[in-house]
Amino acid sequence: MARIVVIGGTGYAGRHIVQEAVNRGHEVISVSRSKPENPVDGALAVQGSVLDIEALGDVFDGADAVVSALSPRGDMAESVLGALRGLIAKLSGTPTRLGVIGGAGGSLVAPGGPRLFDQGFPEEYKHEAQVGIDSLALLEESDAALDWFLVHPAEVFGPWAEGERTGHYRDGGDVLVRDDDGKSFISGADFAIAMVDEIEQGNHHRERFTVGY
Repeated sequence: MARIVVIGGTGYAGRHIVQEAVNRGHEVISVSRSKPENPVDGALAVQGSVLDIEALGDVFDGADAVVSALSPRGDMAESVLGALRGLIAKLSGTPTRLGVIGGAGGSLVAPGGPRLFDQGFPEEYKHEAQVGIDSLALLEESDAALDWFLVHPAEVFGPWAEGERTGHYRDGGDVLVRDDDGKSFISGADFAIAMVDEIEQGNHHRERFTVGY
């Protein structure tokens, strides 16, 4: 059993990750700025902001993994990178792994590039994609003492395209995962499976990978 802290545990991806980790018997702490309306049974809900990381007290003590599931939207649009810097500083030199959700935009469309972001990426999603790209750069520049992984979901991923839990996914390395019809999709539940699998198995250290069907 691992001790897993999910930052943004009430959001779309975060809640799925919390639920998957609880289902597997892990000790899970879900951190959110607001009190969850429908908390996940079996997870400890902590109200607080990672932007004031010291105010979270001992939340990170003894954690095997911390997952940042923050979205650069609304009043967090310009704050996600600052939050990530705080987590990097907090966890560097500790045995705790840091997992980050990086968005699809930074994925490569073919081995060696280019990125999806550079292929006519929708203007309305460019800010979020850029935050994911900049998050990867921050992690790559971090001290070698920090064990991190960043996961790019498929191109279609979100509450507007929920999908069903299949129990399956493919790891595409740094290349966007597409099916035989050229579609790139993954449900929230299966994305969470990939995240918790990585925490349990540790196949990626200080590197990013993509997931999809």
